[in-house]
Amino acid sequence: MVWHARMRFMSDPRPGVLYMSYDGMLEPLGQGQVIAYLERLADEFRIHLISFEKPVDLARGPSLRALEARLAAVGIVWHRRRYHKRPRFVSTIWDMACATLVAVAIARRERIAVLHARSVLSAAMLYPARLLARARFIVDIRGFWVDERVDGHQIKAGGVIYRLLKHMENAMLGAADRIVALTEASARVLRDDPRFGRPAAPIAVIPTCADLNAFTPAVQPPHGFVVGYVGQIGGWYRFDRMVELFAEFRRVRPDATMLVINRKNHDEMHRIFASYGIPPDAYAVRGAELAEVPAEVRRMTVALSINAVNFANAARAPTKLAEYLGCGVPCISSEGVGDVEAILEGERVGVVIRDFSEKGKHAAVAQMLALLDDPGLPDRCVAAARRRFALIDGVASYRRLYHELSGEVA
Repeated sequence: MVWHARMRFMSDPRPGVLYMSYDGMLEPLGQGQVIAYLERLADEFRIHLISFEKPVDLARGPSLRALEARLAAVGIVWHRRRYHKRPRFVSTIWDMACATLVAVAIARRERIAVLHARSVLSAAMLYPARLLARARFIVDIRGFWVDERVDGHQIKAGGVIYRLLKHMENAMLGAADRIVALTEASARVLRDDPRFGRPAAPIAVIPTCADLNAFTPAVQPPHGFVVGYVGQIGGWYRFDRMVELFAEFRRVRPDATMLVINRKNHDEMHRIFASYGIPPDAYAVRGAELAEVPAEVRRMTVALSINAVNFANAARAPTKLAEYLGCGVPCISSEGVGDVEAILEGERVGVVIRDFSEKGKHAAVAQMLALLDDPGLPDRCVAAARRRFALIDGVASYRRLYHELSGEVA
């Protein structure tokens, strides 16, 4: 076996990369925000991928086999782990311990040059491999992970668990050879805020990108006036606020309908619509696979992305914004979310709502309706998406990072 491994290294001189994600690859996020990048990088790098898959996704046999074939076709070796949710904390510790051992084994056996952690939690699992394999280390934070736990009411700010997780976060950021952040706003916080230990590693800002060959504008204008939303609800996503805005649109445009693309939480969404007096024939809620989402977005006239107001918002770059704009659809967003204000207002492709008083909602809807009267708006949305969120540019940024770090190992 050792002889075969040495022969493989001799015949394949590409640098080895080990990528770890606590999100599953069988979910839309994993396919859109991990695999879409890695399969384009696999031409120059030997990629091993560790992910945690939910049992319900692993049970979907055809989807699992299709993804295995997709990864195998580009030479990515997928080491999938089963995600455990219960008992709380114990299951996470178990997942982390097992994945840590797997990562160390892969890193040493495959002579991995670059370890790429998607999140601080993944970084903690890859850290022993960094020490034992002497590989370079990318900590791709994807957000302020510990503070998001506070925002989601999972842990208490200042409590014992919070302090332990903050210590881990600071240690991982301090150990990084490169840090990847999603927004310029979060990069400034990482450099200046002592709560993150002021890490010394260079910070690369790579926003969440979209495949703009898939997310393209509609050939014909959408039928009717459709207010749309794609994504989760709950936590820091304020779906109730989105329905409030929809109700304001209906006050001005009684013909307006709302389309929500979401894989779960449908009962909760029906309840929220009912609480605002929205009749069932005025909205549609349905799930969609990743490949189906572009067609659904093209049906929208205007899209929404409303978050709760909190500190962690500075680090967020909603994937949905890239998808909306790529399809030529303007967006209304809440304030304080990453670089969204600069994008929507600077590029004139959307509206930022700063308060949900009656006056604030009325003003936001009026601004959007005025914006929609501009015939150049769809083209401007697409141009902004291509300038800021093109997947090809995101891939190029990661390619440069991988080459820089693997060159340091060499």
